[in-house]
Amino acid sequence: MTATAVSIIVIVVLVVIVLIWAVAQYNGFVRLRNLVQEAWRQIDVELHRRHDLIPNLVETVKGYAAHERGVFDEVTRARAAASTPGTPPAEQAAQENMLTQAIGRLFAVAEAYPVLRASENFQQLQTELTTTEDRIAAGRRFYNANVRTLNTKVESFPSNLIAKVFGFRQAEYFEAGDPAVRAVPQVGFGDTQA
Repeated sequence: MTATAVSIIVIVVLVVIVLIWAVAQYNGFVRLRNLVQEAWRQIDVELHRRHDLIPNLVETVKGYAAHERGVFDEVTRARAAASTPGTPPAEQAAQENMLTQAIGRLFAVAEAYPVLRASENFQQLQTELTTTEDRIAAGRRFYNANVRTLNTKVESFPSNLIAKVFGFRQAEYFEAGDPAVRAVPQVGFGDTQA
């Protein structure tokens, strides 16, 4: 075999290796993009569940505290904004934070009505909402972990070359921006004096 033939074989082998690597990187990006989209859809399902529970909660509280109209309107507006389909994760997170704050004010109103707090319907709705919030938090962690993996691959060399060529971009995180969510909870045991 001549030196030229060996050189051609080496070049062909290197080109094949680079092509196999590029295909593997591309497929990895597709897989990660699909994982991020699937994780977002799971969050979306839980957000819809949350949005469906809120009107029942508002109606239950309304039955006991009809004069708290401003709080009811605020929750309704926040729910409508958060229910907008096709919203990117960062914007959705901001809208969900506004809804969370409005629901917090609704629960504050409920605290002033002991009969409402004792209502079986209110307790059931509160439990369902708490369970849904836990699912949203778990979904957020799963989604953000997939986003982190995708974003790391988009930014890392040499996979960033494939990302640029095929248009793979970083995904947005779904973060809780509400300072109340990030604050340390205050625990109080009331007046313990007898």
